[in-house]
Amino acid sequence: MDVKCDSNVLVFSCSDFLLKHSQEFPLFYVGRGEDNFSMHHGNFDIQKFYGSKIPLRKFSVISNSQSRGGHPREGELKCEFYSDSGERLVCTFLYTGNNPETIEINIESFSEGLNRLWIHIPAFENEEIYGCGEQYSHLNLRGKRVPLWSSEQGVGRNKKDLITHFANFKDNAGGDWWTTYFPQPTYISSRNYYCIVNDYSYMEFDFSHNAFHELEIHNIPQKISFGSCSSLHDTTVELTRMLGIPPTLPDWIYDGVILGLQGGTDVVIPKIKKALEKGLKISGMWIQDWEGKRVTTFGKQLMWNWVYDSTLYPELPDTISQLDEMGIRTLGYINQFLALEGSLYQEASKKGLLVKKADGSEYHVVVTTFPAAVLDLTNPETREWIKNVIKQNMIGIGLSGWMADFGEYLPTDAVLYDGSSAQLYHNRYPVEWAKVNREAVEETGRIGDVAFFMRAGGLGSSKYSTLFWHGDQLVNWSKDDGLPSVIVAALSMTMSGIGLTHSDIGGYTTFAKNVPELIWTKRTKELFMRWAEQAAFTPVMRTHEGNWPDENWQFDSDEETLLHFAKMSVVHAKLKPYIKSLVENYCNKFEPIIMPLNLLYNMESIVDNMEECKYEYLFGKDLLVAPVLEPNTEEWEVILPPDIWVHMWSGERYGGGRHKVLATLGYPPVFYREESVWKKLFEEVGDIA
Repeated sequence: MDVKCDSNVLVFSCSDFLLKHSQEFPLFYVGRGEDNFSMHHGNFDIQKFYGSKIPLRKFSVISNSQSRGGHPREGELKCEFYSDSGERLVCTFLYTGNNPETIEINIESFSEGLNRLWIHIPAFENEEIYGCGEQYSHLNLRGKRVPLWSSEQGVGRNKKDLITHFANFKDNAGGDWWTTYFPQPTYISSRNYYCIVNDYSYMEFDFSHNAFHELEIHNIPQKISFGSCSSLHDTTVELTRMLGIPPTLPDWIYDGVILGLQGGTDVVIPKIKKALEKGLKISGMWIQDWEGKRVTTFGKQLMWNWVYDSTLYPELPDTISQLDEMGIRTLGYINQFLALEGSLYQEASKKGLLVKKADGSEYHVVVTTFPAAVLDLTNPETREWIKNVIKQNMIGIGLSGWMADFGEYLPTDAVLYDGSSAQLYHNRYPVEWAKVNREAVEETGRIGDVAFFMRAGGLGSSKYSTLFWHGDQLVNWSKDDGLPSVIVAALSMTMSGIGLTHSDIGGYTTFAKNVPELIWTKRTKELFMRWAEQAAFTPVMRTHEGNWPDENWQFDSDEETLLHFAKMSVVHAKLKPYIKSLVENYCNKFEPIIMPLNLLYNMESIVDNMEECKYEYLFGKDLLVAPVLEPNTEEWEVILPPDIWVHMWSGERYGGGRHKVLATLGYPPVFYREESVWKKLFEEVGDIA
């Protein structure tokens, strides 16, 4: 780490990263402002008012200590930055020349009333930017201004699509390219450095300027961290290590598909038996309606009272035991809401465990079509209470996992038990929800055997949640909200340090049947089959029937689909040793699992921008997956990195570059490295009929 500090300039530099301050290029701007958040069904309209934005052009050194020790310089530099009008910011820079080279900025004090901070970081030509949590539309964020706020992902997510306009008209639910369940104030640059802003406030990361990146933070954070490594791969590994990772997935999860079913014991058990007869490998049965159901205008929904429904599932613990004997685990569902009709709501309300309004009444949030109470996770009693519900009513009856849903709905005008600002706690809420679920598993001694999966998240979620899924995609081929979007989502999560991800096979969201025919989208047979092909080459395969199950194509809607799905489940189960090794390397060595091609290869001679190949991925270093993302397609163009690749199904060899390959149903474009140590396993997978 090279450090230059004189009366006019402060510069931290290494081979690929530069952080500097001068009067002409201030590092910090400060200011005051207000935000107004309006929430409707988890979608937010955000109005921002800027009272001031003041550059801190001047600085003075308060203290400076360095140690050489035979290594690049390391040290601690304390400075005061200030403006002519009297605004001040005191911070300490801790820097090291070790690998990675790091800078940690700790903000120790600032002028009263300041609640905005802008950081300017030098930008360079042809630099690419990745991360910012889960992004569904763009892998390279250069040229974009990225708001970071946890919300519903949106329906359609593209203002040019009619379905987005209709969703906005109907429920203000259309979303935009940047709306996401999982924003994270981190990014990685192709110049081989990462940035972490340690705060949960609303932020906007602006990568649209030629000469600099601007990080706008609607609070004064305590810490901002940078780290620079020798390669993009190593930078990603280091960010992953910094953020933390969960324990490895349970061994049973790799043995096949987690089959999403609902409707009661008399419905789900016959479906499982028929699927097994057709050769489907089933690792788990996921029954989201284990606690009951309700039917609304949005479709088949759940009764949010976390006690098993003895009408739908009589003697559910016995059914779980019987499935365990067949090698099939049972998974359920929970979220942080409580149905007002339920017994658990009555108990939580009496104990004062719920989020309140300013007038002291309970804050009941309308989620889709009905109101529900919200658990106040700032209250220690609430946390213990819901953990006991999980331990007794879920793990206690034999469940081996669950969907831990939602987390994005905390209203910014809520009153919380510990006095925290709900606006500043909003992005933190899903992180705490993950932590509560994790503690419930730990306290029952089931770490390594129980898996719960979440859609919402934020800074710190990666070390608590055992698994993530990409949320409620449309049941179509659209790039911003259909099958293609889950690939970009997985890659952006990798570049945000999160490796264990998957999606609902076939998507989830279908608009109600009373919408215009132009908007009414059903899951087709071909879409389901192509989605299943992609999911076979991810850490976890799991289906969802969707919000309108009877209107959409399911895994067993006809014989051909079931047999195709069975084949993909056999492929996934056959890959268990490989997938398990990827997960173990992620959890123990922080190695990414689903990777953009340039994480391991120089792609400059093949593509101009990584946006060109954002719909392909490396699954570990030895497999390349290029899913078919359009209907009525039997041939598909793939972009291969510079190496020798073997087509999994034909055995044909290809070099780096662009190629067209046969891609009929059941034979997705998948390649393995010719020099892979897993070559024999991949050859066996390729022989599966």
